[in-house]
Amino acid sequence: MNSCILMAEIVQDPQLRYTSDTQIPVAEMLVQFDAPREGDPPATLKVIAWRKLAEALAQNYRRGDRVILEGRLSMILVDRSEGFKEKRAEMTAQRIHTIASSRSEATQSLAAAPSSQPVAAATPVSPSPVSTTSVPSPQIPTVPSATPTPVNSPNEPLVDDIPF
Repeated sequence: MNSCILMAEIVQDPQLRYTSDTQIPVAEMLVQFDAPREGDPPATLKVIAWRKLAEALAQNYRRGDRVILEGRLSMILVDRSEGFKEKRAEMTAQRIHTIASSRSEATQSLAAAPSSQPVAAATPVSPSPVSTTSVPSPQIPTVPSATPTPVNSPNEPLVDDIPF
């Protein structure tokens, strides 16, 4: 079974297109994830989604979003213009989950909520001057703390009196 789960950041907006014969939606995007070893550059991977997932990907995800991708990993051969073939990894997504969005949630909620009251312009407030003279702190009397002493209650049985 070929199954891959990957946490990555979208580095290219999803591009939605349709197959020429049956008009099935296909979305493609590039994601980037950290290299397994320190010092190595981050790796880039092409992700493909089909049908309803492709449409959802194109509508809901943008460059900069952090996502968890579930899908199948495959290797493809690409003919390079230099005259050789290159192997590339490609993921066919089956599920996608958002971790963090590049769009600010505060901006989204502000834009989505209609304002029924006018917003007053903010008036600049100048800071009050800070006094450089020191103010003596009030004297707080110290009270010695009492140390608790254990009290044996006459109603409590001794440890040896427990019948088991």
